[in-house]
Amino acid sequence: MTIHFAPTPLRAAALAVLMSASAVGMPALAQGNRPAGVRADTQVTLNFVNAEIDAVTRAMAAMQGKTIVVDPRVKGQITLYSDQPLRPAEAYAQYLSALRGLGFAVIDAAGLLKVVPESEAKVQATGVLLDGQRVKGDLILTQVFSLKHENANNLVAVLRPLVNVNNTINANPGNNSLVITDYADNLARIAKIIAALDTPAATDIEVVPLQHTVASDLAALVQKLGDGAAAAPGAAAGVGGGSSVLADPRGNALILRAANPARLLALKALVLKLDQPSADASSPIRVVHLKNADATKLAQVLRAAFSSNGGGASTGSSGSNPLSSTANNLPAVSTNPQNGAGNVAGLSASTPVAASANPSTGGFVQADPATNSLIITAPEPLYRQMRVVIDQLDGRRAQVFVEAMIVKLDTSKSAQFGVQWQNLFGNKGDSTITGAGTNFGTGTSNIVNATGAIANGLDGITTAVAQGGAPAGLNLGVLKKFGQYYTLGALANFLEQEGGGNILSMPTLVALDNEEAQILVGQNVPFLTGSYAQSSGTGNTVNPFQTVERKDVGLILKVKSQIGEGGTVRMVVTQELSSIGSQSAQGPITNKTSVQTTVSVDNNDLLVLGGLMQDEYSDGNSGVPGLSKIPLLGNLFKGENRKRTKSNLMIFLRPIVMRGSDDANALTLDRYQQIRAVQGEVQPASSIVLPNTGAPLIPQRPAGKAD
Repeated sequence: MTIHFAPTPLRAAALAVLMSASAVGMPALAQGNRPAGVRADTQVTLNFVNAEIDAVTRAMAAMQGKTIVVDPRVKGQITLYSDQPLRPAEAYAQYLSALRGLGFAVIDAAGLLKVVPESEAKVQATGVLLDGQRVKGDLILTQVFSLKHENANNLVAVLRPLVNVNNTINANPGNNSLVITDYADNLARIAKIIAALDTPAATDIEVVPLQHTVASDLAALVQKLGDGAAAAPGAAAGVGGGSSVLADPRGNALILRAANPARLLALKALVLKLDQPSADASSPIRVVHLKNADATKLAQVLRAAFSSNGGGASTGSSGSNPLSSTANNLPAVSTNPQNGAGNVAGLSASTPVAASANPSTGGFVQADPATNSLIITAPEPLYRQMRVVIDQLDGRRAQVFVEAMIVKLDTSKSAQFGVQWQNLFGNKGDSTITGAGTNFGTGTSNIVNATGAIANGLDGITTAVAQGGAPAGLNLGVLKKFGQYYTLGALANFLEQEGGGNILSMPTLVALDNEEAQILVGQNVPFLTGSYAQSSGTGNTVNPFQTVERKDVGLILKVKSQIGEGGTVRMVVTQELSSIGSQSAQGPITNKTSVQTTVSVDNNDLLVLGGLMQDEYSDGNSGVPGLSKIPLLGNLFKGENRKRTKSNLMIFLRPIVMRGSDDANALTLDRYQQIRAVQGEVQPASSIVLPNTGAPLIPQRPAGKAD
């Protein structure tokens, strides 16, 4: 049986008639069943020329017995034709291929087929395949590939060119898997490639004992030679290519690892060629360049460690000092850091080599600070022992990022009330007059000060207000004219004040393990410590001078961290917060809050170092004896004030251990983006009147090795 789909060029109406005719012979069935008129062995002939995508999709949905929804963004015309009859599955595959050529794709969204733009397919597709599942065709799906041997990140670069440009491939380092979204037929092809690449590497390992050289010295040289040989054009396949060389200081051997036996043999041959006795065995001087440790400090450690251990240093049967025949023939070496690597000359020497020698060990160790190197003169057995210690101490030390948080909250509330009286008794022209009054206020609330300002007229009042001489708060007064001046006869003062402060300081700093670090944010303030005035004998001139001591005032954080086992950090912390307070006759008074302690805290945990919670209350009363005690009426003859102050201070600390460059880069990027976002928030707003000159903004962080 063959069904012919009649051509309907440029006419959706004619195609709809075709769909109606097809529907007569193909009754609708439930989703997932094939229409009765189109069985799997039925052959169809396609002949759609420039037909609307929407109409052709409905025809294909009827043929497949499925529901296919067309996204509103999918517009255009499609051409499908076949010279020979096709099975329904083949016709549907041709339909999918034609959509793919137009930039559209069919996805399975929760069991519903949808035609969407290809760029949106990777987001909306919900079909997920696991290992071993295979689907053919041009349907966009997501498949998860779990790798057993190869690293997922390594395969991303290999497979990315094989994935459609609008689709994605990502690696999940957590379980070493790949997540790829692409067309089903391409996923099947990629699955075969992954299966071929995800195979166990045939690596060979061999331990090569050394007879004349030190394993730590030779390992770096062999690794460099191997990598260089692999990178050279036309190089033999014996060296490099994923090979690795490790030193075993305990047995003075090299551990060689290669991808195949040929490379392993080439590495072993290279090691045997380089493992030769020194050309000048009578002068065993070696220079060891350090990578992380400080040469001066490490030299002191080595001298102390090997000064009393001469068991392995003696090379003669008589037990004589081997250094006597070596050090006496060596030129003196200058250890002045300004001379760079030192002057090796008999006349320009400032410090002889023998001064750093240890006769009991048969050798000496000298540091060269300019190149951060150790100059070692010792017999071969002793030198090997030293190299074991040097390699263990010259490792990269971890760092500690210390984040402190100082929270200070202050609130205060005060109120005062008082009534003051004063009056003058007498007549104009009297030589003697009498005055009486009460005076309970202090400072600006004093009735005498207020009267003096009023007596000077409007200018005096203005000056008093400007200089703070007028009473604060609500003031009710009675003025009385005495002669040509006005005096204040009564003053009632009402005042209520509230205040508060919220201070948050978060100093941070980074320090090496077991190293002290300090951060200071503040001022260097001069404090007068003494003065002197001297009269000279001629002219009685005075030459005064003062002695000043400068001290740091502000925020000071000093930390020394020591990383223990399991990520525990032991810290010696000195935290100080100081500020300039009021002035005294002897100089400024500083307010200081300080914490000095030794604590132990786990990595990335928050610890409270200390704090202070203070609540103060004070009140005061002043009045006329007797009169101030009268109920109600006594308020006219007294003054009262009350004040309450609360203060809260807490200091927190959190250490973050950074053991490698990845940890340091991640933390740096986080803080870099954080300060960049804050800086972007304070950019000047646009203005019609003023030009927008723009504020400086730190650039995007440049990509590093970790990126």
